[in-house]
Amino acid sequence: MSISIAIVEDEKNYNNALKKVIDYQVDMKVIAQFFDGKKALENLPAYHPDVVMMDIQLQDMLGIDIIAKIKKDLPKTQFIMCTSFEDDEKVFNSLKAGATGYLIKGESMDKILSAIRDVYNGGAPMSFLIARKVLHHFERKVASQNDCEELTRRETEIVELLSEGLLYKEIADKIFISIDTVKKHVGNIYRKLHVNNKVEAINKFNHFKN
Repeated sequence: MSISIAIVEDEKNYNNALKKVIDYQVDMKVIAQFFDGKKALENLPAYHPDVVMMDIQLQDMLGIDIIAKIKKDLPKTQFIMCTSFEDDEKVFNSLKAGATGYLIKGESMDKILSAIRDVYNGGAPMSFLIARKVLHHFERKVASQNDCEELTRRETEIVELLSEGLLYKEIADKIFISIDTVKKHVGNIYRKLHVNNKVEAINKFNHFKN
């Protein structure tokens, strides 16, 4: 039984090149080609492909938005982003939307074919550069979590009050300590969170909570 594949790519030459190489394989078959997002959004669910090769930046819409809208209708379909973009935000938005793999255009056809087989068998193929970005993202997230876990209960309370817009004197009055003690706690908070000001401290603390 061959792997059924749909290609969503507005560069016609690249779309057709992918189809030609994929159809040459004995274990896979292209069952649909789309050259714009609108047609893909309207018609892709009817095909129920095993794998979709999705361009992230179509002329009429983002591939990320297509995945987000149709993923629920195609629960068994695996989406591979195939793109020339290495932008961190696009990478993580794609993965959050439901993409399982992320390849940079310019990868060899052997790499692309291998990725299709990999994602079909439960893998999560990524170009080397993308994999490094993802790893770096989670390393930073873990570091951020560790930073916030170091805060004492009093320091956490003070950050929360700062995020509510209270001034040092208001915080001091509210929790019955001196302004100097508040300032001392704030200095410790900055040091532990590796930040330089109140806004950075609040943003980092809220990022950890979310």
